[in-house]
Order: sequence, then C-alpha cells, then structure tokens
Amino acid sequence: MITTIFERLKQGYRTQRFPPAQDTLPDRLQGLPAVEPDRCRTDCSQCIAACPTQAIGRNAAGRLSIDLGRCLFCGECEKACPSGAIRFSNGYRLATRKREDLLVSGNHGIRLAEALNRETLRLFGRSLKLRQVCAGGCNACEADTNVLNTLVFDLGRFGIQFVASPRHADGLLITGPVTENMREALLKTWEAVPAPRLVIAVGACAISGGPFIGHPEAHDGASNVIPVDLFVPGCPPHPWTILDGMLRLLARV
Repeated sequence: MITTIFERLKQGYRTQRFPPAQDTLPDRLQGLPAVEPDRCRTDCSQCIAACPTQAIGRNAAGRLSIDLGRCLFCGECEKACPSGAIRFSNGYRLATRKREDLLVSGNHGIRLAEALNRETLRLFGRSLKLRQVCAGGCNACEADTNVLNTLVFDLGRFGIQFVASPRHADGLLITGPVTENMREALLKTWEAVPAPRLVIAVGACAISGGPFIGHPEAHDGASNVIPVDLFVPGCPPHPWTILDGMLRLLARV
C-alpha cells in the first residue's frame, strides 16, 4: 500500500488546465483550416478531387469553401492544393450551434457555439447529465468522448457526466451516421429523455454522415432524425474540441 502511495505522489498532478496551453496541443492535430481564396491560381479541381467526402466546393460568391461538417480533417486537400490556399492549423475550437456555421471560406474562422438561453442555463448550467448513443460509429469518436472521463481531462470537474439511462439524462451525445438499424433505437432513447433536453452531434458522421454520406443504410447524421443543439466537427474530434463545445453551450467559456 505504501509503495502505491509513493508511486502516485511521484506521478504528480495529471489533470490539464482548461483552456489548454498552446504548447500542450499535439503538432499533428489537424484543427481549424484557413482558406485563402485569393491565393487560388487554378480552378480548384485538384483540391476538390482530393476530398473523399466532397467537403470542398465554391460558395454562392464563387469562392473556395470547406464544409467542416463533412470534413474528415485528413489533410489531403492541403497536400493537393498547388497554390497553398488551404492550410490546417491546430486550432481546436470548432463547435457551432448551427449547421451552416461550419462552412469556412477565408481565414477569419467560424462562428463558435453560443450559450443556451437563460432558462435552459438555469437548469443545466452547473450540472449536465448526458447519455451517449453510438448510432453506427466506428468507435473513434466514442473513444475520444470516453477519454474525457479520465483524470487528464476530468470532465466531472465542470459538472458534466455521462449516465447509463436516458431517464437520468438531460440530453444525448450522438456519434455515428445514424444507420438504419440504429434509427429507431436513437428515437426511443431521445423520447425517453425528459424535456427540456439537449442533443450534441459529435464527429463528421453524426453531423453529415461523414464517409457514408448518401449510403442507403445511413441517415446522413443525427439532425435528419432529431433536432441538434450543438455540432462538434472532426474525425474524430480532439477531446479538447468536444469539451470546448460543451462548455460554450453552458456559458462556461
């Protein structure tokens, strides 16, 4: 027993501060992209062709844009772009309240998630219980959600916890493209959560279907089945990205 205590003391304090220091973010983190349409010297066909989910295109003004709701953050477009008009940073703040806010064109970033209304904050601002639903995910988003419970991120210090039953939950955190086999299960779980309730879609699959967009056995994301209050893009999103989105929703950032 005494050996265990000394070993724990030697390990020190492991819980990281939030927001994290810039130098603690991994270099390989593919975060918020900067899109510079003015640097385009081609028809963008190479960048568009390199994207596996058709996340890159042109907006109504004819300017190059990226849909972060579809983006897998694989970086293939950055490699393919001959003029360097697309660059991925390690910015982890990506969550939004509206689906359309995930469209990036230019290097000004995106409109980050705003807090819930005053009455909902009164109910959930200090204590939020979530039921996680894997609606056909590959387990990557599920793993990065689960790691929030470890002592490194310590989700519980913010008053947020995952619960086993939707009857005990204030909302759902959904991963996966909502396959046909999971559609009814998702609906029943959502109906079992007492109102008022929140829905958080985590990952490209839960937002748009990800690589399964248009598949006859998938429903292209949670918002095509139930209303969504927070969109957290990524494939998978970094745990800091998920946590930042939830705290913004609760006016804690």
